[in-house]
Amino acid sequence: MKQDLKPGKIRCDACPVMCYIADGKSGACDRYANQDGTLVRLDPLTIVQTPDRKLVPFMPSDREDPWDGDIIKGARPFVTAVGAGTTYPDYKPAPFIVSQDIDGVDMVTVVTEGIFSYCGVKVKIDTDRHIGHECDVVRVDGEPVGHVTTSEYGSKMLSLGGVEHLTGGSKKEGRVTCDALMRLCNREAVAMAIGEAGDETEVVVQAGQPPIIDGVTENLMRVGCGSATIGMFPKQWIGHVDEVVVVDDHITGVLSEHETGKQLKVPATGIKIKGRRSTPGRYFQVAEPGTGWGGTDIDDPLTILGPFNPKMAWEGLRLLMVSTTGEQYAYFELDADLIPQIKTVPEPLKASADLIAENCEPSVCSVLFMGGAGGSLRAGVTENPVRLTRSVKDSLTHVSCGGADAFVWPGGGITVMVDVLDMPTQSFGYVPTPALVAPIEFTLRVSDYKALGGHIGHIRSVDDVNRNAARHVAQNDSAHDPTARRNFRWSARG
Repeated sequence: MKQDLKPGKIRCDACPVMCYIADGKSGACDRYANQDGTLVRLDPLTIVQTPDRKLVPFMPSDREDPWDGDIIKGARPFVTAVGAGTTYPDYKPAPFIVSQDIDGVDMVTVVTEGIFSYCGVKVKIDTDRHIGHECDVVRVDGEPVGHVTTSEYGSKMLSLGGVEHLTGGSKKEGRVTCDALMRLCNREAVAMAIGEAGDETEVVVQAGQPPIIDGVTENLMRVGCGSATIGMFPKQWIGHVDEVVVVDDHITGVLSEHETGKQLKVPATGIKIKGRRSTPGRYFQVAEPGTGWGGTDIDDPLTILGPFNPKMAWEGLRLLMVSTTGEQYAYFELDADLIPQIKTVPEPLKASADLIAENCEPSVCSVLFMGGAGGSLRAGVTENPVRLTRSVKDSLTHVSCGGADAFVWPGGGITVMVDVLDMPTQSFGYVPTPALVAPIEFTLRVSDYKALGGHIGHIRSVDDVNRNAARHVAQNDSAHDPTARRNFRWSARG
């Protein structure tokens, strides 16, 4: 992979940038360096093994943050693509094509770090807080890097990256997008602004950590919508309160009108909710989205109430208002004019709010890398790339990323999605084109590899790769095993 073209420099052909690298220096990607005239990969090739075997770096690394063995995959030696290197130009075989016997079956794993121009991340943020409307632009360092997509139950979703941001905008937009994607995939915190100037929400996202929204760290994901909360906890309220309103940006619930209240013989209270009534006891659009009660923009829950109906309500009526996380709650009693007056929360009602909070899961950010394995990457596996696609779709070839289980989308091509927390740390790099560099492995039987026109002459034994100093780590018994028979359709035939 070197070519002497300038005095004291070598040319790296690991990506289209084709850097000239001086002795003792690294290229623009910080992944390759010139060591005494030889092009070397700075990160170690990662091999995952069982506790009585070894985790072996293919090349010792001088990095301050090498992978510390925090993720263990598989029950056998498995060569991941982390640190394997890329193939460029496309006709070259993958950097490592290794074989081993798996329960009497000759298997081969084709290992490469793919250059992904068509890639991005899907971010799931567990929170009720409003972070932006659907389609709002997400910016990092002032540059657009993605947008808000459809909300899911108790979570906000972001779609970040993609080829339009990486290469379709300005040079700065592409550089910022690539940097943000790489940091997110490598589990680092990224600050972003969502929405238009003057109405922005500041969000800090880090895989496996709670989101920080406008400087406040989120704690809980809601237990359910307002209606679901009414259905889950009514027995905590019966006998202690006459009416309960669970405030929610999506569906606010009202106990006395809800089917739950009907079945438990809760009498009508004459309460009036501002908003659009859906079905009995369920209301939409009681307030605007925000960072207040239940993901609304209100700090005073009484603002969503209209006047009580004097034909049904009574002086002393007891009212509990609570959010979908139980973090906000207040207790009121109606005075002689049927106006709610705030009172000290009775202990049983406080306990009910605590129970709601106890049943909420922790708020956390999830980052899933998503990329399309194009023809160039597939050519490193076989001289007939479309056969690899068909082999994956036919479950003859199993796809993993850094040893982690990857979801392969249906339809054409090989579009993969993987949770970055399942992968070794520092699995991702970049090239300044700009594009992300991510590990991908294809595992299949040697016989199937021959059938799809694989680079048979470049197969080596896994034991031939496993040669350098070892690092011992504990085995994760529940880890995904890319070589397991259940991953392949042929195993069903015995």
